[in-house]
Amino acid sequence: MPAVKTKYFGKIPYEPGSEIEFRAGLPAFEERRKFVLIQLPKTHPLLFLQSLDNPDVCFPVLRALAVDPHYQLRLKKEDLRRLDLPTSRQPRLGEDVECLAVVALRKDGATANLLAPVIVNLRKMQGVQAVGGDAYSLQHPLRPPDKAGAC
Repeated sequence: MPAVKTKYFGKIPYEPGSEIEFRAGLPAFEERRKFVLIQLPKTHPLLFLQSLDNPDVCFPVLRALAVDPHYQLRLKKEDLRRLDLPTSRQPRLGEDVECLAVVALRKDGATANLLAPVIVNLRKMQGVQAVGGDAYSLQHPLRPPDKAGAC
């Protein structure tokens, strides 16, 4: 089983075929094109988008629906083409695509970027960071889990 070297978690094994390719990289990290999604039980529901090329490049992410249960993904035709998805309809979250909000951790709290989520075509493992409409924020505030443990 392949493993990825990480700065914060040591060496983590991952499933073959779970590599996500970002053909154009991610904004400000265009040279980093291969990532894996790391899930650690102790940080659930927080996930980590880890570069396979550089152990220092790792983004904390949450599934968009964990941040906002009513999140509506609307991709532009350009982004659908970049993901090798049909342009005739919007993809289904969790079936066709995974939608991840990058988390920013700050002294005054954490926020999630719902305006420009990372989208992964689950069948082809292709990814893009897609800028959506103005219905969402770059800095959607995250609140601590309630007593039941929900986000």
